[in-house]
Amino acid sequence: MDVIINNAGRGVIGLQETFTPEDWQNLFNVNVFGVQRINRAILPHLRKNGSGLIIHLSSLLGRLAIPFYGPYNASKWALEALAENYRVELSGLGIDSCLVEPGGYPTSFIDALMKPSDHSRDIELGDMVKAPQGFLEGFEQALAGNPAQNPQDVADAIVNLIETPAGTRPMRTVVDKMGMGEPIIKYNEQLAGITAGIYGAFGIDGMLKLKQ
Repeated sequence: MDVIINNAGRGVIGLQETFTPEDWQNLFNVNVFGVQRINRAILPHLRKNGSGLIIHLSSLLGRLAIPFYGPYNASKWALEALAENYRVELSGLGIDSCLVEPGGYPTSFIDALMKPSDHSRDIELGDMVKAPQGFLEGFEQALAGNPAQNPQDVADAIVNLIETPAGTRPMRTVVDKMGMGEPIIKYNEQLAGITAGIYGAFGIDGMLKLKQ
């Protein structure tokens, strides 16, 4: 085994306030803690082999926050940090940690979105309670009007990462054709430069160089 794809994940839709701590725990158990369990289980084997690739399926919402997806946003931000730390801590071992950041796609993921379990505040929140569903319906209409947003693109991006020579794979791969991708690519590029500067200031910039 030389490639691990952390693809398991679940989304949410609802007002952030109405998700209980238990809701958050359930989501993080899949989107973050499950990834850590898998990585810890496989890393001894990859380290023994002296090579390997760990791909983390994130989201464009791991780079910015959008209303009504609060717990999901937070879980993907956590996943981004987890993957980036593995990137530098494994950089000298021949093991690449990479992120794939897709936009929204017309898949069963949308049908399985978790909703908040606390409805005790619905009356107090008034019409705002209806806003998440309205936002989701608008997003689904946007997907339906953009057939170029094909889930196969995400699979192709994963294959491309696997086929790219070790030590040359990018940290982040954005996959999107709905207009969100380009600004996120620019943001990623700017952040990479900032990160390099900070690492240099701490004298650990060598950890950004992957073993080839």
